[in-house]
Amino acid sequence: MKSLVADAGFLVALWRRDDQYHSWAVAIARANPPPWTTCEAVWSEAEHLLGEIGRTGLRTACRRGALKIIAPFAGESGAILDLLEKFRDVPMSVADACVVRLTEVLPEPLVLTTDADFKIYRRHGRKVVPCLTP
Repeated sequence: MKSLVADAGFLVALWRRDDQYHSWAVAIARANPPPWTTCEAVWSEAEHLLGEIGRTGLRTACRRGALKIIAPFAGESGAILDLLEKFRDVPMSVADACVVRLTEVLPEPLVLTTDADFKIYRRHGRKVVPCLTP
């Protein structure tokens, strides 16, 4: 079974009907139904970008278990800091580093994202980050 990892762009596009990738996100969500896993940094970013109206759907997804939020930074800070350093020229955000780290520790990961930088990032050194993008 795949580990579906949600990035902020996917979550925002899913809950904001005016987002340019909304239709794509809805189609991806139907084809790859929850549960989705994400990290606290992504959740925080999505909450901020969604604003008051969109937060309700995101929080409901959390309460229902459709969106599972884990905190990889506490136990994986060295690996995450290494990723931030390695991709400093992209630049990589903390949220992106946490998502990449999730792909290194979860079985059969697939990142749902609107962020093309995930095509540049590498996991376990040189492996491509498996992701779905628009």
